[in-house]
Amino acid sequence: MKFLEYQAKEVFAAAGIPTPQGKVAATAGEARAIAEELGGAVVVKAQVPIGGRGKAGGVAVVKSAAEAEKEAQRILSMEIRGYPVDEVLIEKAADIKAEFYLGVTVDRARQAPVLIVSSAGGMDIEEVAATHPDKVAKVWIDPLIGLRPFQVKEACYRAQVPPELIQEMSGFIEKVYRVFKEQDAILVEINPLALLGSGELIALDGKMETDDNARFRHPDAKGVDEQAEHPLEQRAKELGLSYVKLDGEVGIVGNGAGLVMTTLDMIQRHGGKAANFLDIGGGAKAEVVKNGLSLILSDPDVKSILINVFGGITRCDEVAKGLLSVIQEMEVHVPIVVRLAGTRAEEGRALLAESHLATAESFQEAAKKAVELARA
Repeated sequence: MKFLEYQAKEVFAAAGIPTPQGKVAATAGEARAIAEELGGAVVVKAQVPIGGRGKAGGVAVVKSAAEAEKEAQRILSMEIRGYPVDEVLIEKAADIKAEFYLGVTVDRARQAPVLIVSSAGGMDIEEVAATHPDKVAKVWIDPLIGLRPFQVKEACYRAQVPPELIQEMSGFIEKVYRVFKEQDAILVEINPLALLGSGELIALDGKMETDDNARFRHPDAKGVDEQAEHPLEQRAKELGLSYVKLDGEVGIVGNGAGLVMTTLDMIQRHGGKAANFLDIGGGAKAEVVKNGLSLILSDPDVKSILINVFGGITRCDEVAKGLLSVIQEMEVHVPIVVRLAGTRAEEGRALLAESHLATAESFQEAAKKAVELARA
């Protein structure tokens, strides 16, 4: 279950984690009234179950209730990466002196929770880790023993948290880990955790996702279910497709979950990021291929598409027919790379030879070409 920002902050507040004053509005008029109540200088934030709101224009800092109304009207008319904005959170503006990152998530490779602390908050933690690794500290937690005080101190020192803040920061970390455990979460994140001019630490943003397998233990949890799914994922369900929206730029189509997962890895190895996971399954007919490709082409994040098919049950000539059918019926605005191997691969490539699709015989060549075309 995913939690919108205001829902996560309700959980934080109940756990003793300070959060800004604020309320949720569904209309511009409500936003104005809340802003007046909070003194005029507020932040208007789109409430969608996905990151990147600020970069998409879904966050606005304003100085008056009239500006809050105007920005709320704009944001409520937006769609952020496929999610319509139905609500905005209006919070009192903060006097920020410094920003930190604090999160606990599950490291599936190590089969343990991991605490992440950074003195470079307000940015994507992946970006910070790549550009300023010295400012990011990771500490893995034994799930049977729990988070120990020395681990908290270690994370703070390694993340370059100022010495005078370590004691207060330690209290924050312990509370976040308690929320992580008690809510059966797979992610609890505060970014940024802000140091105010008054010297107080406060959670300016909040993200939380819990394990669906433990939902029976939390019958009253107030998160989002179906509406947390990306609209493209909902459409894929209606079409009977196995699809997951990701945050990259290369659209992926493959037949078989293992092949698709390997394709995602190969795209990353060549410096790209996948925009989705789409498994058309074994024995996929032309109509299935057509539906899958149409779905990916409707994603504005996609800059190129890699179709990777290994023909066993699935006939590569059927895949080719589906591709040609889509191309004839709709406007294809991104380059497509096709790699066919296995049953009737030669026949499939022959069908595609006269089209403008790029083809590749090897897996590596196809992935490299798809990444290059996405950046062109």
